Amino acid sequence: MREKIAFIGGGNMACAIIDGLLGQGRALADFLVVEPYAPARDALVARGLACREAAGTELADAALCVLATKPQVLREACGQIRQYLPAGATVVSIAAGVELASLSDWLGGHARIVRAMPNTPAKVGLGMTGLYATQACGQAEREQVDALFAAVGERIWTASEAMIDAVTAVTGSGPGYVFHFMAALEKGAEELGFTPAEARRLAVSAFRGAAALAASEDVPLTELQDRVTSKGGTTHAALSHMQAAGVGEAITLAVHKAEQRARELSAG
Repeated sequence: MREKIAFIGGGNMACAIIDGLLGQGRALADFLVVEPYAPARDALVARGLACREAAGTELADAALCVLATKPQVLREACGQIRQYLPAGATVVSIAAGVELASLSDWLGGHARIVRAMPNTPAKVGLGMTGLYATQACGQAEREQVDALFAAVGERIWTASEAMIDAVTAVTGSGPGYVFHFMAALEKGAEELGFTPAEARRLAVSAFRGAAALAASEDVPLTELQDRVTSKGGTTHAALSHMQAAGVGEAITLAVHKAEQRARELSAG
């Protein structure tokens, strides 16, 4: 009998993980979703998923319990499931800024907990998830959780819980930085005479192709940049302007600002 996976919250990330696992051959019957919001619950039921308005005894069959609610309602959600949560279940929280100590306390002392920080490209199977587990989680539990997020992309296990804030700053928020740059590139393309549709296609293609190339070659990113930058050429002109404007430094500083905010959220 395969393990049952419960999702507390049936939003975008929960659905992305479920879709990824279904794509790997898991069955609809392997999942249970607790979703209090009726329209979202109805949509999940229409897909054939077992969905409940509130946690109940069905949770006792779950080997994995994924806390996929918004951080501001997570404490309440933990209070509702703690009486039904099996002692041997592994709990995974994808809520930003909520520390393991708080989660354990809200779950009545439950010890097997993993903090996860996925990002939105998980929706298309290209996510990156940062993971950190409590000492109560052994190799089997780690592999269990690793397989969960392997369904939606890559994983990186951090050496400390504090590094989850760093993951949040780099890849959790990272897609936002990329979209910001893409939107600027799109705007530039429109100003050069391309239609909005053409400009978007050009901007997206540039990022998709560059990312695929970077993933295919194990060389410094600065080397890849140098390969497309001829002295006195078009790329050189553009990059010289960016360097003079401090674009690179601003992006690096933005990552630090995001990490700082993540630490503030974790501290409450």
